[in-house]
Amino acid sequence: MKLDFWQVTDDPVEKVVALIARRVLGEGERLLVVSADVEQRAAIGRELWQAGPESFLANGEADAPGADRQPILLGPEPLGPNGASHLILADGTFRETAGFARVFLLFPPEAAPAARTAWRAHDGREDVTRAYFAQEAGRWVKKG
Repeated sequence: MKLDFWQVTDDPVEKVVALIARRVLGEGERLLVVSADVEQRAAIGRELWQAGPESFLANGEADAPGADRQPILLGPEPLGPNGASHLILADGTFRETAGFARVFLLFPPEAAPAARTAWRAHDGREDVTRAYFAQEAGRWVKKG
């Protein structure tokens, strides 16, 4: 599993989710976005739908009828019926992520201590490749 830590400092989380979602869908994969915050999930859903007239990103709640057909699902926990291979933890809280090929933990600077704890929890695991990204001058830069 690839485990990416993205420290969000410049853009709203929903814009970062849309950026990642475009790439994931462009690779032909499906995505699950997790946040315990209902309002944050709603903001993310709106951003995905409003990404542009030709590039909107169809999405829905993980517990809605027909959710298995959505390429992007939003939910409070890392469970979704759409067969997602990629997972975004949008609320900055790390959760168990078994079964996903790639996981993105998005976190603000104030959540950095918890992100470091999650990073260290995966030390020495041969089945996990970790990377850390930070925003610099409006661009995402891989730091580690």
